[in-house]
Amino acid sequence: MVKAVCVLKGDNPEIKVSGTITFEQEENAPTKIEINIKGLKPGEHGFHVHEFGDNTNGCTSAGPHFNPFNKKHGAPNDENRHVGDLGNVTANQAGEVQTVITDKQIKLLGPNTIIGRTMVIHADVDDLGKGGHELSFTTGNAGGRLACGVIGIAGPKEVQPSPESYRRNKL
Repeated sequence: MVKAVCVLKGDNPEIKVSGTITFEQEENAPTKIEINIKGLKPGEHGFHVHEFGDNTNGCTSAGPHFNPFNKKHGAPNDENRHVGDLGNVTANQAGEVQTVITDKQIKLLGPNTIIGRTMVIHADVDDLGKGGHELSFTTGNAGGRLACGVIGIAGPKEVQPSPESYRRNKL
């Protein structure tokens, strides 16, 4: 099993959106995505994997949605969609999202891995490519990028050095 993690942070100091996204995938299986975000306005927010793992100029540096097969923007269950299209997450009245989803196109293994790319939570609802807006087929017209973070390989929850490795490193 491969595990990955993403720590979301606001795109500027005024944005108090933060969270942690964890990913788990067995070889050739769908990817389980656990989402924990706080600081959002209540309602739906677009949720996508973007192409680059670059946050040097905030979330804008992450580039477009991850789209290795050159498809139009769509819903998570659509055949014709960007790999990075994960639809919307819904924040409760406290502005929090706590949910688990699975996705068949997101991969942690292979040439189209999402590891090293950026996860972004958007200000508005993603219209899933069906809104008729000029941005519907590229971004889902999901609005600004509130928070983002690079997806990295996750280590074990708790690492305890063995007595043997401790002795070896101390010598």
